[in-house]
Amino acid sequence: MTVMTGRVQGLQDRLGHRFAKPELLRQALVHSSVANTPDRRSGTNERLEFLGDRVLGVVIADLLLRLFPNEDEGAIARRYAALVRREALARVAATISLAPDILLSPAEADTGGRDNPGILADCCEAIVAALYLDGGLEAARVFIEREWEPLLVEAIIPPQDAKSALQEWSQARGLGLPFYREVERSGPSHAPSFAIEVRLGDLGAVIGVGNSKRTAEQAAAQVLLDRAQGKT
Repeated sequence: MTVMTGRVQGLQDRLGHRFAKPELLRQALVHSSVANTPDRRSGTNERLEFLGDRVLGVVIADLLLRLFPNEDEGAIARRYAALVRREALARVAATISLAPDILLSPAEADTGGRDNPGILADCCEAIVAALYLDGGLEAARVFIEREWEPLLVEAIIPPQDAKSALQEWSQARGLGLPFYREVERSGPSHAPSFAIEVRLGDLGAVIGVGNSKRTAEQAAAQVLLDRAQGKT
């Protein structure tokens, strides 16, 4: 039994799906860094990642519309954004213990690639695509609804989007759009830290920090929104 075959068999048990074409699951585990090594025995998971993102979006959108029939589009959109973002995918990847199964180049593995939320999220999307291609939308839906249920339960109230709230506050007062810019990036590639500045009219500028540009922008927007609402 090869190492890759062992990965596939163990992961099938955790996914709850027996693949008719295990090569699909095998490919979903191959990170793009392997393409730069001499031992590239199969394609990487980039194309599957592309498809998995779309499949996940359809299933989550349909699920939200069924679960929250009385919510307006804005609330549904905030829930959707929270459930398909990188952090949510990385959490699901951790739940199914995906990290040890990902095939990385030695260099990527040595620099902490298995702890990289981006790599985990991308591989999770590729897993969704592999399920879809092997068992159809139903196989993907069963996996997504099961693994995303804890995230749905956490957010009984639609999550707040500080960037949207700040933009709505600003536009209602004719102040234009907030301006965001990256002012600093630090830390290793597998655990970066971003500092994002947001500026809006005479409110001045504030800086938010996070482990992704999105989280840093949200942090900055929340600080500026708190400042803005404190002035009204």
